[in-house]
Amino acid sequence: MKTALKAYWKYFWNAKNENSLHSPFVFQLYTQVIKNQEFDFYAYEEIEKLRELLLDNDEVVQIQDLGAGSKNDKSLKRSIRQITAAASLPPKVAQMLFRLINFLQPQIALDLGTSVGLTTAYLAKAMPLEGKIYTFEGAESLANLAQKHFKMLQIQNVEIIKGNLDETLPQTLSQVSQVDFALIDANHRLEPTLRYFEQILTKCHENSVIVFDDIYWSEEMKKAWEKIYADTRIGISIDLFRVGIVFLRQKQEKQHFILRF
Repeated sequence: MKTALKAYWKYFWNAKNENSLHSPFVFQLYTQVIKNQEFDFYAYEEIEKLRELLLDNDEVVQIQDLGAGSKNDKSLKRSIRQITAAASLPPKVAQMLFRLINFLQPQIALDLGTSVGLTTAYLAKAMPLEGKIYTFEGAESLANLAQKHFKMLQIQNVEIIKGNLDETLPQTLSQVSQVDFALIDANHRLEPTLRYFEQILTKCHENSVIVFDDIYWSEEMKKAWEKIYADTRIGISIDLFRVGIVFLRQKQEKQHFILRF
């Protein structure tokens, strides 16, 4: 807790807004995607109504946690309410990712960590008609629950990949031509995070984007994030405290931004 609090205050004092941005690309991204919370897009209401239902659901499910797990609850039997509250991105962040997808219009996206499917739903609703999302979930009970939610929301451009991510990610990457967008919200440890990053990079291109959730969740995640944004293969990196975003964009000067969100 002290580590996270110290990291937040460091972020708070260093974070800038659009007035400090001299990069046209980052200025547009910040003003139109990251900071732009003025409009409620068509998907927001229906997904948030589902979130409300899940946060009121005390049904207990058996899960298989293959990642770092919850900081507060190590039980493998949890209520849907608890899972939704702990594992789903908050509306502010999920809706920012919706705007990011809408802005980028990727054809192939990866979502590492489906959980109950709320964040995946936001990504899917913003994808172009011909786009597809591969979402990965190790707990079959959660994958089945997410599939039910996708049906409720009339989402058809998502394929759920069940099983251990260490095995299913390489298998899926071998079958796709490229990765335009990826959200890594799975095993919150140093080695797996860096390994997933390296594996995904093999299918990335100049305009690919990778988002990392919980970059200050632990010392391991903080170290992973520091290694990732310092990587010479990354052109632009953006620290929003809850999430970190990296753009390959190697044709331009390497820059790192800490921005208010």
